[in-house]
Amino acid sequence: MTRLVILDPVSEDRLERFAGYVPDAWNLENAASRTPEDQLAALIGADFAISADVPVTAEMMAVPGLRAVHKWGVGYDNIDCAAARAHGVRVLRTTGSNAISVAETALGLILALNRNLIRGHAAVLEGRWPKSELGTTSMRLSGKTVGIVGLGYVGKALARLLGGFGCQILYTGRTRQDAETEAALAVRFAPLEELLARADVVSLNCALNEDTREMINARTLALMKRGALLVNVARGGIVVEADLADALTSGHLRGAASDVYMEEPVAPDNPLIGLETAVNTPHIAAVSADTFEPTVKRMIGNLLALQEGRELPETDVLV
Repeated sequence: MTRLVILDPVSEDRLERFAGYVPDAWNLENAASRTPEDQLAALIGADFAISADVPVTAEMMAVPGLRAVHKWGVGYDNIDCAAARAHGVRVLRTTGSNAISVAETALGLILALNRNLIRGHAAVLEGRWPKSELGTTSMRLSGKTVGIVGLGYVGKALARLLGGFGCQILYTGRTRQDAETEAALAVRFAPLEELLARADVVSLNCALNEDTREMINARTLALMKRGALLVNVARGGIVVEADLADALTSGHLRGAASDVYMEEPVAPDNPLIGLETAVNTPHIAAVSADTFEPTVKRMIGNLLALQEGRELPETDVLV
């Protein structure tokens, strides 16, 4: 019997729902916890594994019989792909599956910061009514310059959503898009430093790699406009959190929203937690109840194709 393990501990209801899409001849199990010991124990005898956020280490890739690890989502910085190659383990993902969810979250966080919605909500819950106070720092998004760092599936989706706001949209990334794509999205390429200097809002939508690790730091934050906003729905390692906290407490940035962190779940002593001008969410940008079914079906379809020796979608293959 084929054994499939979900490495991220999930609720019984979620596991039962997931099981509804798994072939009858397969056995679906869930790791007991996120500890290395329980993760390794869960993989013993497994053919396939699925990971959302749990790290898949070289030691885990070496478990005998493991044939493939499927990312539940897109970003794969939590998976040791080099070890997978060394041990002959395939690594797959669902490219673009959560792009709209992440882009909508980015836009929501931009609006929440710009209009002081979270601060206003918290104040009302506390019995305060800071209408005048918050009005002095609330701004419109319409007509502003937005910089998108990483114009992949998510970045493109965000650019389309911003189309109705009449924003000037700058983007940067490893490669420049062709003229037709730029025209269709109404975006203009700019080097990172120019984008940071000109944008009223910067949205991070890039992958975490050696080029982007700690890319947003004290030096690059200082390049941003005074009073600008920063939104990170990409990966925590792209931002030096202590430097971002300094930029907020000094007033150089008007606000920042983070959905991702260097350490997850976020540590209580994270410098961004508790700052009045920081909005913090628990890595929920990619999570959407109405994308659960198509994403799970796609993952199972990829693993079935691998088991049956059928061709896999090129965009979903990492290793």
